Amino acid sequence: MRALGGLLAIVASSMVFAACAALSTGTPAPGEILPPADASARVRELTQKIAERDRLLQSLQTEAIMAYSARDNHPPKVREQITVQRPDSLRVEAMWALSVPFIIASSGKRLTIFEPSKNKLIHVAATADALNQFIQIPMAPADVVTLLLGIAPDSSTLAARKPDSIGSEGEMTVASWGIEKSMRRELGFQDDQLAMVRLRDVTGAVEYEVRYSDYHDIGAGMMFPYGVDATFPIAQSRISFRYKRPIINGAVPASAFELSAPAAEQANLGNANQ
Repeated sequence: MRALGGLLAIVASSMVFAACAALSTGTPAPGEILPPADASARVRELTQKIAERDRLLQSLQTEAIMAYSARDNHPPKVREQITVQRPDSLRVEAMWALSVPFIIASSGKRLTIFEPSKNKLIHVAATADALNQFIQIPMAPADVVTLLLGIAPDSSTLAARKPDSIGSEGEMTVASWGIEKSMRRELGFQDDQLAMVRLRDVTGAVEYEVRYSDYHDIGAGMMFPYGVDATFPIAQSRISFRYKRPIINGAVPASAFELSAPAAEQANLGNANQ
């Protein structure tokens, strides 16, 4: 028994020595989970990296393929021309074969929509409800611009804070922070890139989730996602974009976000002049 006890003590000592040696390298062994302090430091490093990139992103001009679905509604994919500029200017032209494009534009508080089938120009307040009605994205214009530019909301603020919790979803590391109105912001990281942005309400229900994929180096080492998939559980809708040759931070004239059609019927809905 004394011999067996001595053998066990030697084995235990060897295991402790090996574990200490692994920790001393600073690199986790295969299958090893990073200690909480190391995981927090890694998330902070990634969040700071993304915040630095986000500060550089100001505008986007690109052709895209958009797919949308809601409940049992699955319309065909649409080719679009998208132009956005921070903080809240956007223009989306949806093009169908052999038809004049449906155009929606916003700069500031007013949203303008051109419906070619009715030759009508509609003016409405730029709200989440209006954007949900016309382009199926239940977000305010500034939030849509953030979504389409692949920006993590509040990234600069979150980078300065320790996350409240860190977990994993498959190969993705997910960090969570409490924000205003008792809501929670969650960021997912994979392959050192922003892979997911999620917002939860006070009850924990998901208001929206955006997944970013297919990153490309667009110059000067800046990585930008060509794939954007957003889901809105409450509205039971999903919208995805696949960008083609995006132009980042190109010159965009203010006139790009203004629509005029003198010969079209004009309609003002709600508080369009706010």
